[in-house]
Amino acid sequence: MAATVSFNVDSPQGSRTVSMAYERTGSGEPLLLLHGIGHHRQAWDPVLPVVAVERDVTAVDLPRFGASSALPDGVPYDLARMVPVIGAFCEELGLDRPHVAGNSLGGLLALELGREQLVRSVTALSPAGFWTESERRCAFGTLRAMRRGALSMPVPLIERLSRSAAGRAALTSTIYARPGRRSPGAVAAETIALREATGFQQTLAVGRSVAFTHDVPGLPVTVAWGSRDRLLLRRQGIRAKHAIPGARLVRLPGCGHVPMNDDPALVARVILDTSR
Repeated sequence: MAATVSFNVDSPQGSRTVSMAYERTGSGEPLLLLHGIGHHRQAWDPVLPVVAVERDVTAVDLPRFGASSALPDGVPYDLARMVPVIGAFCEELGLDRPHVAGNSLGGLLALELGREQLVRSVTALSPAGFWTESERRCAFGTLRAMRRGALSMPVPLIERLSRSAAGRAALTSTIYARPGRRSPGAVAAETIALREATGFQQTLAVGRSVAFTHDVPGLPVTVAWGSRDRLLLRRQGIRAKHAIPGARLVRLPGCGHVPMNDDPALVARVILDTSR
């Protein structure tokens, strides 16, 4: 069931309150799920019922995405500030060093949480930060085009398009290899979430200088990449393996950039195998 938690973070104006929306279900060791840029916590809905059998699972809307509030004025959306915010969120909910799985931006944040030793294990699905400059520019251009498209469409048009297979493909084929598997309601909701993602520009702006070059020692780490990822090409997984030699590199056959919907059973198995 969806809920909201509020806590204080430091800002140039002093301590300020941030509210983050989340859904928590299941039982077992804690597992935190982090979505990508422009998305929302519901990206994990196809996986939740499977992982919740073995884990106390929390899927969260990152600040200024989904139903979560913005960070205070003057607080950037970079790794140096986002990691403490996520840490404060976990502390507020009593999530003691959870396992973490993240997709895209969420995968990058998951790896950074691992590097800071704030989590028990890391599963990163097509994580950001392993691109060349030309690959980054191409990915950011695609993301901006998706955002412009979402902004250009009134909500009734988005809802109408989502009701047909062709419309769902037009709206989501950049991130899903199998857009027809996503329900009309979910496609409409995530397109509207992209349209209303007020943190999109700030997050993309700080991403221009991001490159993950650190090891994540002492933790189980899995980096998984969809074989049909059109946004962050799968060869970036090889670079991730070079940066994190102890990581397990897993191929997700037939999956796109957001694999949780393309093959939820496989993604759930990868997450649970890592967290075991």
